[in-house]
Amino acid sequence: FFFLQQFGTTAIGKLFGPIMFIWFSMLAILGVYHIFDDLSIFKALSPWYAINFLATYPSGFWLLGAVFLCTTGAEALYSDLGHCGRANIRTSWIYVKSCLLLNYFGQGAYLLANYSDVTVNDAARKLMGINAFYDLMPHWFIIIGVVIATTAAIIASQAMISGSFTLISEAMRLNLWPKFKIRYPSEEKGQLFIPGINMLLFIGCVGVVLYFRESNKMEAAYGLAIIVTMFTTTILFANYLIAKRVKAVWIYCFLIGYFVIEAAYLIALMQKFMHGGYITLIMGGVMFSIMYVWYRSRKIKNRYVEFVRLEHYIPQIQELSNDKTVPKYATHLVYLTSANNPKEIEHKIIYSILNKKPKRSDIYWFVHVDTLDDPYT
Repeated sequence: FFFLQQFGTTAIGKLFGPIMFIWFSMLAILGVYHIFDDLSIFKALSPWYAINFLATYPSGFWLLGAVFLCTTGAEALYSDLGHCGRANIRTSWIYVKSCLLLNYFGQGAYLLANYSDVTVNDAARKLMGINAFYDLMPHWFIIIGVVIATTAAIIASQAMISGSFTLISEAMRLNLWPKFKIRYPSEEKGQLFIPGINMLLFIGCVGVVLYFRESNKMEAAYGLAIIVTMFTTTILFANYLIAKRVKAVWIYCFLIGYFVIEAAYLIALMQKFMHGGYITLIMGGVMFSIMYVWYRSRKIKNRYVEFVRLEHYIPQIQELSNDKTVPKYATHLVYLTSANNPKEIEHKIIYSILNKKPKRSDIYWFVHVDTLDDPYT
């Protein structure tokens, strides 16, 4: 699967799009089929039951850690924006969300109809073989359903993989990440492929799977990673509102509202910190350390870079170019410069040309590269 990334999401999407449509359609059909097992499931639309549950059983607050996993996935949409496009995401999300809700209602109705007198916990699930999702399927369809579900799980990771390429690309542009080679596999704007990151993701995925071995043991690490992402998104959006000069009162209302919800989920998820949540902090800490060290080292390096006015040295360079007594170094001499101002250049470049062993050339090129969003630039 990681090998296919080099061909771009356009080629991959032609195969994955229909499969994901089948997957979500299957979810909706299974859910609708079992919703009629117990129509009282629609009472779940009322928030009163959730509030009453938490008020009656305060320890139920810790269940929010499991409930939170139902909300995950949406955060991957914006990270994949450059690959899929805003219109595609907005349109498809309506269908996806509808299918998910129908399936959740179907699972709930099935459990109410068949296990209303049973406390469904980990022990009961193992003892009675309860699996709310696969139990929705007819016996003859289970193998087909497993194949579709497995394929969909593999495809779903595409959003995070391609999204990682976008985020790393932006980090490199902001000088927050070491430079990696970037390829543009298609003519579509925003689509890119970073071989080095692709390999790191592959190694990381294999390592995490070998460490946890079972998917249910990954829940703590996954949930904590997502809630931290949501906190970060909230802060970034607040800064966006500040940049747009939105009134402070609305910004504070936004922050308080979202922070209260996200803090509740975070506290609930911290209960499982020692059950795998620490992996998230370790991996995040490593990435933050790389970014911080790279950023600080760039700052230190830039303090020792001296820029001078190019116009002050043009006469000397022209004189050197016309001086036949100096051996010609090259007909065309090219220097890469990091100066953003076209009238400035690093002093070390001038020193390289004029001092010690002067480098005479017919033409001197001072090239500054700006990376754009378009392929092949």
